[in-house]
Amino acid sequence: MTYNNVIYKIRLNRDRSKRMPTSISMEEAALLGCNPSESMDEVELKNIQLSFPSPRTLTRGPGLATEDRIETKFGTILIGIQGDRSKPAILTYHDIGLNYVSNFQAFFNFVDMRLLLQNFCVYHVNAPGQEEGAATLSDAYIFPTMDQLAEQILEVVSHYGLKRIVGFGVGAGANILCRFALSYPDKVDALCVLNCLSTQTGWIEWGYQKLNARTLRSKGAMTQGVLDYLMWHHFGNMNEERNHDLTHVYRQYFESQVNPTNLGMFIDSYIRRTDLDITRELDPMRKKDVRTIQMSVLNVTGALSPHVDDTVTFNGRLDPVNSTWMKIQDCGMVLEEQPAKLSEAFRLFLQGQGYGMRVF
Repeated sequence: MTYNNVIYKIRLNRDRSKRMPTSISMEEAALLGCNPSESMDEVELKNIQLSFPSPRTLTRGPGLATEDRIETKFGTILIGIQGDRSKPAILTYHDIGLNYVSNFQAFFNFVDMRLLLQNFCVYHVNAPGQEEGAATLSDAYIFPTMDQLAEQILEVVSHYGLKRIVGFGVGAGANILCRFALSYPDKVDALCVLNCLSTQTGWIEWGYQKLNARTLRSKGAMTQGVLDYLMWHHFGNMNEERNHDLTHVYRQYFESQVNPTNLGMFIDSYIRRTDLDITRELDPMRKKDVRTIQMSVLNVTGALSPHVDDTVTFNGRLDPVNSTWMKIQDCGMVLEEQPAKLSEAFRLFLQGQGYGMRVF
């Protein structure tokens, strides 16, 4: 055998080793939907379908919740109900610029929260005129104060015959739920609040927000200044490591899906908020004489949130016996950026309130 013949046989063997196998295993046959005895050359990939993820949206998805409209002494509000009404109640309240769909839809559809929803019924409360596709509130309408928004919650609780609730609020909604808990402690089992402010508006915040509210109401359109403020309010300072797809979705939502006039009214009410006027009192003999939140509180913020210092101030005014402060790393908008960590913390918090043996 010559040298050239040897080289030719080596190359021929290499070419054969690169060919596709002529037969397939039972597992491969099941995946491809063909007979194991068939040659791979004869297999047609007609059972393989390409699928693409649907684009993220903040609009209401099918089957999210049933919706009711309730007449209150401060106007009509929309309530979204998710789950079995015979189960214990969780009542949510959203932040400024959002509604129950854009604020809570993704979180309560998260896989860990779906398991929790099998054991609770969630009542989502919308502030007046903040729901999806809301008509512009008339100039004659007087938007409720923060205390009056808390009073609306009592009407919701009475309407559905709820004896006690677990409050779950974000930002402005967290402040409203705290006011409700202070006025009606017998109606609230526990509170989970995110980015909650307990003080009245500072001068800088008041001036900036007042300008935003006036611009929204006078122009009836979202301006760049208001848009930048809303992005900062929810996400904090942006950098290259943040989820740009998520922030892009929210930016588009604020630009096109929010009623500017109605939002201006809500912002104006928020900046007129009064101090919660709560005090931490460690003396057991004097605790009953001070104004404080009596039920357990899970006080949560994100490490990148602009409201970290406000939550620390709030935590310093709570009773350390029944309050927990939690800062979650690598996020500003906890519900969207770290849903797994928050859902686990919320589940453990509910277990600590006595729900664990009954529902988990």
